[in-house]
Amino acid sequence: MPFIIEKVWRNSHVKQVAIIIPCHNEEENVPLIYQAIQETFTTLPNYSPVFWYINDGSTDQTLNAIKTIQLNDDDVHFIDFSRSFGKESGMYAGLSNAKADLYAIMDADLQDPPSMIPEMIKEIEAGYDMVGAARVDRSGEPWLRSMFSNLFYKLINRISQTQIVPGARDFRVMTPQVVAAILEMSERNRFSKGIFGWIGFNAKYLPYANVERQHGETSWSFTSLFKYSLDGIIDFSDAPLAFVSWLGGISALGALIALIFIVIRAAIYGDPTAGWPSMVSIFLLIGGLQLLAIGILGRYIGRIYLEVKRRPMYIAREIK
Repeated sequence: MPFIIEKVWRNSHVKQVAIIIPCHNEEENVPLIYQAIQETFTTLPNYSPVFWYINDGSTDQTLNAIKTIQLNDDDVHFIDFSRSFGKESGMYAGLSNAKADLYAIMDADLQDPPSMIPEMIKEIEAGYDMVGAARVDRSGEPWLRSMFSNLFYKLINRISQTQIVPGARDFRVMTPQVVAAILEMSERNRFSKGIFGWIGFNAKYLPYANVERQHGETSWSFTSLFKYSLDGIIDFSDAPLAFVSWLGGISALGALIALIFIVIRAAIYGDPTAGWPSMVSIFLLIGGLQLLAIGILGRYIGRIYLEVKRRPMYIAREIK
């Protein structure tokens, strides 16, 4: 595979850039992102875009919008999922099926500015293997979401050996070598921001200001983003397991000290009262700690369970 890729790079005058665009109910944005990318590539005479739209179980006319564009452009392809498998599966499907000299991942809502692609490619030509985009501000976002996002980056970079650039987007341009490394990581529970950091390579992130969606509403609710952040922590850190281990040890030590204190007090002063309130409180505390530990452990076991089943990351109804 590397030999074929290098051969295409050397002999082809115009290099192809595969644009991977996961779509979920993006009917209005599909033609807009296509037009914006085409306009961007007019400034890149040595590069040509090849579009790979991933229809992730859309319930609107997203697929028809893609097919309409495809009628007039042979460089437009699509993968139609049998249902919604999520953006992570969409990115994996696009990278798995596309064949090009360079690869780019973009959202369909135009929050990833196509105007950054020329600068990204320029950095690739300068020797970088992967060039991504990182938001330097979150204007237009709810303050609560921005606050939790910042806390997430601080937390995961403290507890994980895999460092994630704060504000980093999935929007990036990559060499075939980087894509091959990403596809080697075939786990079913995917957290691409962590994968991009874990594989290493010579990477650079370009700062940019937040851009509002063009049409439609985001499918990422606060709840889904919170769940996604938990997935990232569990996938790239065992710190929660270490935390409950320490918590259990401290709880056991505290219970032992309390037991010694109660025995000594009873021996000296007697035990005139039953002391049921304190006993109930201790039981509730220890029971709560046990449930917390079991819950965290269960998350990791659940990950193992899903990986062992080896279900496909996506099922395609049509690839064209």
